[in-house]
Amino acid sequence: MPVPYRFATCNELFEKRPFAEVCRKLRALGYEGIELAPFTLGEDPAGMPEIKRTELGGEIADAGLQFVGLHWLLTAPPGLHITARDEVQRRHSWDYVGRLIELCGELARASNSKEPVVVFGSPKQRSSNGGLSPKECVNIFAEELARVAPRAEAEGVTLLVEALSPSQTDVVTSLAEAASIVERIDSPAVQTMFDVHNAIDETEPHGDLLQHFMPHIRHVHVNEMDGREPGMGDYPFDTLLATLAELNYSGWVSLEAFDFSRDSYDVASRAISHLKAALPARVAAQTL
Repeated sequence: MPVPYRFATCNELFEKRPFAEVCRKLRALGYEGIELAPFTLGEDPAGMPEIKRTELGGEIADAGLQFVGLHWLLTAPPGLHITARDEVQRRHSWDYVGRLIELCGELARASNSKEPVVVFGSPKQRSSNGGLSPKECVNIFAEELARVAPRAEAEGVTLLVEALSPSQTDVVTSLAEAASIVERIDSPAVQTMFDVHNAIDETEPHGDLLQHFMPHIRHVHVNEMDGREPGMGDYPFDTLLATLAELNYSGWVSLEAFDFSRDSYDVASRAISHLKAALPARVAAQTL
């Protein structure tokens, strides 16, 4: 039975390889989309010249891929912090987010791709700081997201509030908290996503989380709970994929693996082989 979602992968795994080669290889392996981490694009990703944006988009399209969007946003340039107590630093950081939104929209247009996403993780750049409490930082995060939402909507970009595990940050550490921000802002340009690895400390079964929050979930990252690629552990991807199909999830299922010690193409190949083998032969009611 066909499923409504497609497979993509994140490019940081292949950072040291030529980008056009990576795109061609990923398409040959069976991926349909590529997600970009801005820090792989240079020291000032949002300052990328227009000609380079057009070139990247063309390489994605020429390989037969779709541009999925951006994630791991604020590693470069240094000094960004979106919940900073210091108003100057915070304004500078959100101005940069706005420029990344524009970059995302332009890359989508250059690659003839639709509905790109900006996955808002960035744990270090959103954690509590300068004497502010986590609650105060959550409020700042929500208020600033609401401020940039119209800009995202104008670019055709969806901002995704990513819940991260408490080991990474103290600001938005559960899918329920992420969804509450989405509902508070009430904009089609601000939604959330699900990441297997980052859901390690969720108290509800993953299937229940998906059932509950699917109205706001626009993206899925897949990896083992320890961050390796699917198939290197015992996470039940067959059940995850069946649940997504049952819920008519039609976004991307995107590999984000953190094992940089092995050949990147081997990691990507093993991952998609495992995921395709786990695709539901029939869609039946299952829970994780």
